[in-house]
Amino acid sequence: MTNSIFDILRSPVAISGFLAWFLGQGFKPLFNYFSTRKWDWMLLISPGGMPSSHSALMTAVSFAIGLTVGWGAPLAALAFAISGIVIYDAMGVRRQAGFQATRINKLVEEVFNKTASAEYVFENLREIIGHSPAEAAGGVLFGAMIALIVCQLMAGIPFK
Repeated sequence: MTNSIFDILRSPVAISGFLAWFLGQGFKPLFNYFSTRKWDWMLLISPGGMPSSHSALMTAVSFAIGLTVGWGAPLAALAFAISGIVIYDAMGVRRQAGFQATRINKLVEEVFNKTASAEYVFENLREIIGHSPAEAAGGVLFGAMIALIVCQLMAGIPFK
């Protein structure tokens, strides 16, 4: 049996992760449209929004590992631990950084509108870089669903 980099294309774990990330990122403009009635295509490359593609990716990989190698395998435990860190980071550290960016942008705008010359140009900090708990939960559910479907189709793992 030869190993090739292309073997990853036959892996339900890799396919689950890639599809969850790609589709999760692709659905962001659609979910945003339902809440704002405006299309924002920049969400295709944005780190925030519904669903969390980080959460979807990590959950899909973790679930696919659990489904294919067993829930009690050390690899499944490692995958879920790393997923927890990524999801916590998306909801915690990155979300707080976004809140701070909003406040810094407002502060700089107030200060420089009063004192800066017209030629001063300030580039705003990115404000939406994290996820709300609902966005992370949406990503988790989406990722689990993708993993279940991919593993069923590719590995014949039955739905239970």
